[in-house]
Amino acid sequence: MPGDPAEAYIAKLQTQLVTRAQLAAIREEFGVNPDVPIWKQYFDYLSALLHGQLGIATSQFPSQVSDILRQSLPWTIGLVGASVILSFLIGTLVGMVIAWRRGSWYDTAVPPILTFLSAVPYFWMALALVYVFAVGLNWFPTDGGYDVFNVTPGWNIDFITSVVQHAILPVITLVIGSLSGWVLTMRNTMVTTLTEDYVVMAQAKGLPERRVMFNYAARNAILPSITSFSISLGLVVSGALLTEIVFNYPGIGFALFKGVQSDDYAMVEGCFLVIALAVLIANFLSELVYVFLDPRVRQGS
Repeated sequence: MPGDPAEAYIAKLQTQLVTRAQLAAIREEFGVNPDVPIWKQYFDYLSALLHGQLGIATSQFPSQVSDILRQSLPWTIGLVGASVILSFLIGTLVGMVIAWRRGSWYDTAVPPILTFLSAVPYFWMALALVYVFAVGLNWFPTDGGYDVFNVTPGWNIDFITSVVQHAILPVITLVIGSLSGWVLTMRNTMVTTLTEDYVVMAQAKGLPERRVMFNYAARNAILPSITSFSISLGLVVSGALLTEIVFNYPGIGFALFKGVQSDDYAMVEGCFLVIALAVLIANFLSELVYVFLDPRVRQGS
């Protein structure tokens, strides 16, 4: 890749008093010495990775990448977790109601509107929300994870309230962008499930409408949504990265953005590694939930 982390670090220091020996020592410290073969650099990186060492963040020298990610990860987990849970619950419920009342006006109007909103890029949606609700109406803060000037971090009401207030617009951005997928998946599956014999039998028995909808139709129709959860999670995470950049939210996405700006290869590699592991773990958990919800899978195994 073009660029030199060592030279980028020296340029940030705004000094020209650096000898070749010092430059070589800095490159050696950062693990980007051009005299070392690339294959050896790669295996050195894997060896350090097995010992829990992700390298030095050249953009925030002398901080370790692992320390920065440890501080940023809770913010991203909270943001992505809240948005995924809300979008899943709201989308599943809306899709269920639309399928149950299929043919009504909201069955015709709601899906196209949500599909249009999901086509809007995350960063554009975030900018629009900032302009309207933060700059125009001044209802929410424009950036950051909390009020760094008036609030002390800790388990206190002021800090928690500030964190929630700063997270509202980013969460709304992610929920709007991912909502249509849950609605359409649940709606289409629910329509098919309503034609099954066990649902028709439950309705013929005169069971309450709510019981038939939730216990018979929705319980089976929700299984494909659990399957698509692992696929959509990667899209939500990528949207969260762009959203964090727009809001200067102190998560993995903002750390990745600063690393790219500063040619901080170690930071970029560390961010991608954490994101990939998080998506894989979430996929594994979704498979466990699917096995728990569908007894047919357990019987087949």
